[in-house]
Amino acid sequence: MAPNKTVPTDADVNAFLNAVEPASKAADARVLDKLFRLVTGFEPVMWGPSIVGYGRYHYRYSSGREGDFLATGFSPRKAAHSIYIMPGYTDFGPILSRLGKHKTGRSCLYVSKLTDIDLDVLGELISAGLRDLNSHWPVTPT
Repeated sequence: MAPNKTVPTDADVNAFLNAVEPASKAADARVLDKLFRLVTGFEPVMWGPSIVGYGRYHYRYSSGREGDFLATGFSPRKAAHSIYIMPGYTDFGPILSRLGKHKTGRSCLYVSKLTDIDLDVLGELISAGLRDLNSHWPVTPT
């Protein structure tokens, strides 16, 4: 089996956040970093070239595939911030209904700008996601 493409790196999180363009996206990224640190209690680590991750977990599927991945995090992408809640959003409909303007993928929440959402609700979602993930696989600091 091929190894995961997204792995933790030694890249500097602050340098990455300082390089985010445009300035409004960088400001939002700093707010997200502060929120994730507060909610998770974890220091961030870069996963691949563009994901800021908080915590990690080791998974092992019944197929035998196993590996490590970030527990939660975000990436300030050009079109929208990608916010990662593992293992996904399937059971978080009541929280998502209060979040504000967003789109979802399987384990990814897309938010164009933070003024479109309620940050307290996002914090609640991050916390709920970590609790859910920890019930499947133990979450540890990165």
